[in-house]
Amino acid sequence: MAKSLEDLLRERPVDRAAVNAHRKRLLDEVTAYRLRELREASNLTQMELASRLHVSQNRVSRIENGDIERAQVDTLRKYVEAMGGTLHLEVESEDERIQIA
Repeated sequence: MAKSLEDLLRERPVDRAAVNAHRKRLLDEVTAYRLRELREASNLTQMELASRLHVSQNRVSRIENGDIERAQVDTLRKYVEAMGGTLHLEVESEDERIQIA
């Protein structure tokens, strides 16, 4: 007889913290990939973009490899603006969203 989903979950419970950590890592990678695509579509090298941002090429590389959380908001804003975009930041709390930049 086939097991139900509930039976399987009792035998092998889901580690929600691990799932959430993995999800966050994947979303960071997708965001970083999209930023790299924007830079490449603007025909800029990492060195050229770094020069515009007044940061090292290594910093641009780290951003494009998923190290976005440790980037300063001003650096991300300049990165996006260098590609002709606008960075929007918002705070979400319960049922309210507030745009802060």
